[in-house]
Amino acid sequence: MAEEEKERKEEKKIIVDEDWKQQAQREKEVLAAQEEAEKKKAQQESKARGSLPKGNFAALVSMLVTQALFSLGLLQAEGQEEKKREPDLELAKYNIDMLETLEEKTKGNLTEEEETVLKNVLNQVRMEYVKLAG
Repeated sequence: MAEEEKERKEEKKIIVDEDWKQQAQREKEVLAAQEEAEKKKAQQESKARGSLPKGNFAALVSMLVTQALFSLGLLQAEGQEEKKREPDLELAKYNIDMLETLEEKTKGNLTEEEETVLKNVLNQVRMEYVKLAG
């Protein structure tokens, strides 16, 4: 009889709950579906943007000029048009210096068109800087 009581106690202690396995499996499936949805969304966003053009000298100059104009307060970030942005002359000078360095280091290695573009935009950015700093 003592053995029977032991067996009953052991039986009572061992409880197998199969529901947690099913719940864990459902949670796993939900997470997998969410990950798949995020991947599809990222793919759609990259398609909407389109592919980036091949990098070239004009794009590099354009990028530096844009940064200079933004730091001069002449360009506003998208959605920030109503807020007047104060010029950051130190940052603008840095970007102008970068353009000057580019001009110096590429001297004699540019096409006539590239040289003209760089010279013209550099002069324009310098003039805007002088207007704001002066």
